Amino acid sequence: MIKLAANLSFLFTEHDFRGRFSAAADAGFTAVEYLFPYEYEKRTLADLLTDNNLKQALFNLSPGDWDQGERGLAAILGRTKDFQISVEQAVEYAEALGCQRLHIMSGLRDAGISYQAQKDLYLANLEYAAEQVKGSNTTFTIEPINTIDMPGYLLNDFDEAANIVAEIASPHLKLQFDFYHCHRIYGEVLPRLKQYLPITSHIQLASPPGRNEPSVGELDHVPLLSYLESTSYDGYVGCEYKPSHTTHSSLKWAEKYLKTG
Repeated sequence: MIKLAANLSFLFTEHDFRGRFSAAADAGFTAVEYLFPYEYEKRTLADLLTDNNLKQALFNLSPGDWDQGERGLAAILGRTKDFQISVEQAVEYAEALGCQRLHIMSGLRDAGISYQAQKDLYLANLEYAAEQVKGSNTTFTIEPINTIDMPGYLLNDFDEAANIVAEIASPHLKLQFDFYHCHRIYGEVLPRLKQYLPITSHIQLASPPGRNEPSVGELDHVPLLSYLESTSYDGYVGCEYKPSHTTHSSLKWAEKYLKTG
């Protein structure tokens, strides 16, 4: 069964952020995700979830100063303390919101140090994060992001991400598999989805090249979703796309997966 989560950083932007929760529920979604929750009080977000009978599927750890170009802290030299603070902050929000999936952004490649040195720092910080939630139901995810959309992003390869998950070897660290990023990196998706689904804890979708809804663009989502339905995957599929027109008109492909009535 496909369980869709509305990404409120992308969908229902016709409404202010608080209004997107009820819009998602009215459209038939039972879960939401978004990039970052930290400008809102935990209680405010928890009430929005409860009032609209929604679950929180995922959100990201603080990326650092987004407006200044930071795209994550986990692999950034000199920012280990800031990363550790972001782990504590995210876990506190997750507990308040009943969220079990938290995405850790690696950050950008630092040309001032070797790749191996930066990867070692990344691994050490991921190990730290996993240790902080040992014995809980919390899972951190790492997501390869294509360097067309995010130039210089350190973790930009699914095979490397899988190797990192294997090296950390913690039940609290899994792969976040985004169909859009996979297609932008490799030009195909299904073979790697089949290969890496066993280590995947969260999935997101959008269609290249415009990052629009599945019915628009180059990527045929039908075989991907059909394959997921044939497996035991029980996580969410986050709708992290830019509607080509209105959000509601972009959801025709999803009608059979959304709760209606």
